[in-house]
Amino acid sequence: MQALSCNSGPLQSQALRLGTPKSRFIGRRQLFFDGMSSACSESQSNRTHSPDAPFPISTQRCVQELSKDIEPLVRETTPFTSRRSLFASIFMYSFYDPSRYLSALALGDPSVTIEEVTPPVFASGALFPTEERVVQLFEKNTYSVVNVFDVTLRPQLNVTGVVEVPEGNGSGVVWDVQGHIVTNYHVIGNALSRNPGLGEVVARVNILALEGVQKNFEGTLIGADRAKDLAVLKVEASKDLLRPIVVGQSSSLRVGQQCLAIGNPFGFDHTLTVGVISGLNRDIFSQAGVTISGGIQTDAAINPGNSGGPLLDSKGNLIGINTAIFTQTGTSAGVGFAIPSSTVLKIVPQLIQFGKVVRAGLNVDIASDLIANQLNVRYGALILQVPKNSVAAMAGLLPTTRGFAGNIVLGDVIVAVDNKPVKNQAELNRILDEYSVGDKVILNIQRSSANLEVPIVLEEKSA
Repeated sequence: MQALSCNSGPLQSQALRLGTPKSRFIGRRQLFFDGMSSACSESQSNRTHSPDAPFPISTQRCVQELSKDIEPLVRETTPFTSRRSLFASIFMYSFYDPSRYLSALALGDPSVTIEEVTPPVFASGALFPTEERVVQLFEKNTYSVVNVFDVTLRPQLNVTGVVEVPEGNGSGVVWDVQGHIVTNYHVIGNALSRNPGLGEVVARVNILALEGVQKNFEGTLIGADRAKDLAVLKVEASKDLLRPIVVGQSSSLRVGQQCLAIGNPFGFDHTLTVGVISGLNRDIFSQAGVTISGGIQTDAAINPGNSGGPLLDSKGNLIGINTAIFTQTGTSAGVGFAIPSSTVLKIVPQLIQFGKVVRAGLNVDIASDLIANQLNVRYGALILQVPKNSVAAMAGLLPTTRGFAGNIVLGDVIVAVDNKPVKNQAELNRILDEYSVGDKVILNIQRSSANLEVPIVLEEKSA
């Protein structure tokens, strides 16, 4: 024990103090903690009286108090820890000590006043004419845009307060004061997949009132057309709440003219985006699983939730129903598509009157592109079958048959309708969509090596 007393090191003197009459065994952990506490105390005492101390006294006190905090904490939580874990715990505690996150001391400058450091605020003044026009167009048409929620998909409020809107919810437009609402087929596609009857509730419709309050109504099914991705609902709302959209012409659109889209992207109701018409006569690959020809392409931002909302021209007239986007991320990439108003004007009145679309057609079986290519038909619509006693049979159209030797004898190939070129089956259907039941057309057909003209009256296309 005398040898220990001769050494002035703090650990040895601490070990001397730890001795007891019972000669208790001192472990390395206890020796380390007590030694550290003693070392900090002794170093503080020495450095306080030393003018050459490398750290101020306040820093030394912090180190001493930190060691006092660490000692009982580590003793209680890790009594049997290894030396490596012990040093790691001390290191982590020094970084995540709660005192590190206390508010910083704000110095401020008492020599100034609030008025002296507050800059002047200038009035915004009148808007530019182009801005004023866009604002007026939005304020005029925003009450004609509604929120449409598939009745089978209800929004959920997450913990952050943000409304999570499932895919299938979107927008719509007020068509007339009778309460008809036009939207996309795929917006209520989940409810329609259950084959509801006409008049059944398939959606919830929120209409914006003049006082800025959203009023909720049940949307009953009037009619739906999957081929054009359009559907019509009806709500029982007062006429003063219904503000029909003004429908314009899409046939005179030009690439580069300004357009506006209003909708409810990601659940943010009545959102306005502005862009230009960036393309015409595009094929739209709709979420309803169909291809719609004659689509309008725009760079106005269209996102999930915009579907069914209006695309407006610079006069505020409806020129299309927003229906699809081209994207690899699920959000707008600057390429959106809308069903032209010319198609909407033809489909919606039929849905309201008949509950379905009455299409004009030839009622003959046309070969798909794959079969036509296999039969070496590269241009035109090949007729496969012609029903007996049909209008097409009476007009003299010939089907594809087999000869006596089993070889295939090609039927008539429709290459034009009223001199409008027909490239394939899809092109024939697009052209016939422009006609109504009872219209008389001239079919330009190719029969073997002869070119013929066959007049025919269009009939109602069978389902």
